[in-house]
Amino acid sequence: MLDDPNAEELMEITAAVGLAQNYGALRSLITSGIQKGHMKMHLINILNSLEATESEKQSAVEYFKDEIVNNNNVQSYITKLRKSNEI
Repeated sequence: MLDDPNAEELMEITAAVGLAQNYGALRSLITSGIQKGHMKMHLINILNSLEATESEKQSAVEYFKDEIVNNNNVQSYITKLRKSNEI
């Protein structure tokens, strides 16, 4: 495939591949793909630590699509959700 490249050609190929990987990684970081996936995973971990039910998890995932995910916000949301379900 490479037709026996010399050291200089291998360096150029390696540099080009490295730059392409860096570009791909940067592009992923500035788009919502990786961040949203990571935040959803973070949300599920927080919900599991709060022993949220499946319906609470579904509600929280929907709510936090446009909200900031952190421990305090998720705990506050689950507390309010549980209080509203007591009535």
